Amino acid sequence: MQAVTDRLRNFLQFVAVKLIDDPSQAQLKVTELGPKRLRFKLILAQADVAMLIGRNGFTASAIRSVLKAGAEREGVQVSLQIHSHEEEAEFMLRDGH
Repeated sequence: MQAVTDRLRNFLQFVAVKLIDDPSQAQLKVTELGPKRLRFKLILAQADVAMLIGRNGFTASAIRSVLKAGAEREGVQVSLQIHSHEEEAEFMLRDGH
């Protein structure tokens, strides 16, 4: 499972760095939700969130499609969330972390 996680993480890092203006602000978190289930969370500068999501969400949708296709080949289910640092801080406060 670790090899699959690493390949998917590397793909997301490569794509995100190419599409955003401030890669130094980018964080990628991976959570194993269960056997063969992963959640990737990209936390970016606010301006980069809009850029990565794209017009009408088409860029984010394309990234998710490629990510899911790569994961499905290994029998793994994945999800991708894209948040700003501010949104992530709100989630953490709300969830009591």
